[in-house]
Amino acid sequence: GKAINGYFMCYIILNTLLIQVPILIALIAGDAISGEANMGTLRLLLTKPISRTQIILVKFAASFVYTIALLIWMAVMALFVSLAIFGTDDMLIFRVKGDESQILQITQDDIMWRYFAAFAYAAVALTVIAALAMVLSVFAENSIGPIIATVCIVIVCTVVSNINVPIIDNNVKPWLFTSYLVGWKGFFYINSTEEGIPIKGSLENWPAIRNSLLILGAHIVLLLGIAIYAFRKKDILS
Repeated sequence: GKAINGYFMCYIILNTLLIQVPILIALIAGDAISGEANMGTLRLLLTKPISRTQIILVKFAASFVYTIALLIWMAVMALFVSLAIFGTDDMLIFRVKGDESQILQITQDDIMWRYFAAFAYAAVALTVIAALAMVLSVFAENSIGPIIATVCIVIVCTVVSNINVPIIDNNVKPWLFTSYLVGWKGFFYINSTEEGIPIKGSLENWPAIRNSLLILGAHIVLLLGIAIYAFRKKDILS
């Protein structure tokens, strides 16, 4: 079969694009509240018969919809365009596990559900970034601050997440949401029989994927809670 095919190219593209996408998420979510404050429309918004909690939830929902729309666009461009150009075949995944390198083969009829699951996982992961930008937006009076701060936090946390030092591995990484952003790759790590034959429909470590999703979900709830609390206490002067 062809090693370079649409499925493989999409995997490579996703590894690249999902690094850039947080910037686009920050641009929208970071402007949610601070943009209104900067334009002087926030006080006007608060005169409407809706609570501050509802305002945050509506703004967050809008950021979430934007995130989903962005991922759908990525799915169409990365997956379906790659398939149209490079065609279909079995997918080869190259990975380093411990001190050894592995090549995993996934058959054509076992790939598509993995991509849909990976995009769903990415939606949760990117929603954490939207929630983070929303929190920072509450504390700012202009949009530039929370956008830059969000991107800087993501970059710094990503760098720390990639440092392989025991004390950081054990005490810091588990608390960083960036440690779980690439968890979508777990859907492409497949179990094999003792003879090395891939087991269709299998996942090497589903509990790790599930735990990552739960941790990301907890981050969303915590950050959204902070945004709601801070906005309810905020003095709106402009």
